[in-house]
Amino acid sequence: MMRHLLSFFLLLLVTACGTNKVELLIPQEPDYSNASQWIFSQRDSTGHGADFFYIVSTETADWTDSVSGSICHFANTYNAEICRNMTGEMKGVDHLLNAHCNYYAPYYRQVTMDTWANDSLGAVCFQTAMSDVRCAFRYYLEHYNNGRPIVLAGFSQGAMAAKQLLKEMPDSVMQRIVATYLFGYYVTQEELDNYKNLQPAMSETDTGVIICYNSVKDAECAHSTDGRENAVCINPVNWRTDSVPATVLTVGSPWKPAAEQPVDTLTVHIDPATNFLFVSGYTGNDHVLPLMGCEGNYHSREIWFYRESLRQNIDRRQAAFRSR
Repeated sequence: MMRHLLSFFLLLLVTACGTNKVELLIPQEPDYSNASQWIFSQRDSTGHGADFFYIVSTETADWTDSVSGSICHFANTYNAEICRNMTGEMKGVDHLLNAHCNYYAPYYRQVTMDTWANDSLGAVCFQTAMSDVRCAFRYYLEHYNNGRPIVLAGFSQGAMAAKQLLKEMPDSVMQRIVATYLFGYYVTQEELDNYKNLQPAMSETDTGVIICYNSVKDAECAHSTDGRENAVCINPVNWRTDSVPATVLTVGSPWKPAAEQPVDTLTVHIDPATNFLFVSGYTGNDHVLPLMGCEGNYHSREIWFYRESLRQNIDRRQAAFRSR
């Protein structure tokens, strides 16, 4: 009851150094029984298809509470303006990638882009974001899923959360996972060694696997990310895990009408030394996100570049899952 009476509460947290304390403004917890806390489309009336559960990427910035004057490092899921970009991405992914699945995408108190500039603060704040994602997925399983197969996906911060869900997922639920798409994130060798649910995809139709890749222009961009170990990569055009290249057509940007842009022929291959996707042939201007390194880091286009291939692949993995 108090959760609904109070819009915000203050939580005292200790930073990583253990000496300084930071007072964080935490927005109201999402209530996933409230339809306003979801973007969803229920397409399949047969009961024989799959669900698509999507966790949105970082789409919010720090904002100032008008009452307390404090800066908030989380999305407020009850504020439509703060969540406007989240809504756009959630609806956009449904449009670009989802042909037949029932679609569920929860709002959550995601960590803002500004906050990730401080690794320690970002890690602390992500605990709140991850708690929301767990609650949303649990509510989805109990009230929406009805035992159907599940395509799980997340982009960037959303992929970070999806990977954590997999690490914690019980066998009874894991048996329903068609595949997990970790767009624009990474998996380390240590994680592969210690979490049985993290099984890299090796082909176009294997199931119960993770699909993971990160797109850059060249080795310089790959090395300018953050030095993270990246042990998993599959080419989302030819679905190979070696360095054989593939080509794909794409318009330059998701932010302008296609008629105003040239159509690029991209050549995409895996670089074995870094496990990054190297992409050549893109003529558009980069939309360089904060903290994403240099011009030529195509993090913001991980879905856009390969949308047709990804859409087909989601359907093919579902068909393979049903046949097995």
